[in-house]
Amino acid sequence: MTNSEPPWLDEREQRAWRAYLALNAEVQRRAARQLLRETGLTMAEYAVLVSLSEAPGGRLRVFQLRVAADWEKTRLTHQITRMTARGLVAREPCADDPRGAFVVLTDAGWEAVTTAAPRHVAHVRHWFFDALTSEQVDALLDIADSVLARLPAADETMGPDVGPDISDMSDSCGGPSPC
Repeated sequence: MTNSEPPWLDEREQRAWRAYLALNAEVQRRAARQLLRETGLTMAEYAVLVSLSEAPGGRLRVFQLRVAADWEKTRLTHQITRMTARGLVAREPCADDPRGAFVVLTDAGWEAVTTAAPRHVAHVRHWFFDALTSEQVDALLDIADSVLARLPAADETMGPDVGPDISDMSDSCGGPSPC
């Protein structure tokens, strides 16, 4: 190993990492499949609807929704277009910024998310939390907190970030522009 190579994962770390990846993929796959079967919503649609349902007035700027979903702009644009065609969301212009737009939860979108949410929670409980003890849930919270808290400092050692940082751009509608 040269000085520029990081230390390889040992056998236990490799098993833990692969187990984490498998756990995430399997639970997500099952929950997504069941949500689609029971409600007709994809997990992507559900994620957008949840974000909007939790926002004041059921509306978010496109950039806010992009940040909440952690998606690329193109993916979100296509997703919003599909959901608009299904009547789940609508686009509204931003009065203070002609380049900006809001994504707004429609009545049909509200009905879809309020119908889907209890089912999704049941799926998550069934495939994830029912397998864990209270102590394991606490350990998972501790692990997540530790890793997430360390990420900003760990990012600094990896070199400059790729892509724009939208946190310091603003417009008259309260966010980055253009959206």
